[in-house]
Amino acid sequence: MKKILTLFAVAGLMAFSSCSSNDDDNDTISEVFQVRGVSFTPQNDYNPIIDLNPSIFPGDMVLVYRQDGSDGGAPVWKMAPELYYFADGTLDFGYNFNFTVNDVSIYMDGNDLASVSDQYRLNQTFRIVIIPGYVTGAAKSVNKADYSDYNAVIARYGIDDSKVKEVKVKN
Repeated sequence: MKKILTLFAVAGLMAFSSCSSNDDDNDTISEVFQVRGVSFTPQNDYNPIIDLNPSIFPGDMVLVYRQDGSDGGAPVWKMAPELYYFADGTLDFGYNFNFTVNDVSIYMDGNDLASVSDQYRLNQTFRIVIIPGYVTGAAKSVNKADYSDYNAVIARYGIDDSKVKEVKVKN
């Protein structure tokens, strides 16, 4: 009986030792989509939808960045959610998002969105970054990117920023 238990234990150890602790998600190719001319209006309920074609994998993650001007000719990207407050500390408005495997919904939150300045509501540019969602192994926290920094994310995931794909807003 002891020999059978030992045999099972050795077989179990061999099976577990053959599992990989690779940090790569082999299903996902990290990529960036850019959508220009995004407007938040009552007609689209301050919630434009961007189709993802082809669809992403169920385990993928989506990060959204809004261009907030430029610095020396280089775009400045702010990660969503992005919130703006009144001087008294209450929320004025903000950008947020949710996603499915088929689309990304970027929406504005706030008490009176119609009163938000056109410079924040109309003709906005966003970057949608698709990255692997399943990170395995012990090293997952060692090489974690600073997701608030667009440039750190594209560097971490080896994305060629010169090959950003342009997409259109759905509504």
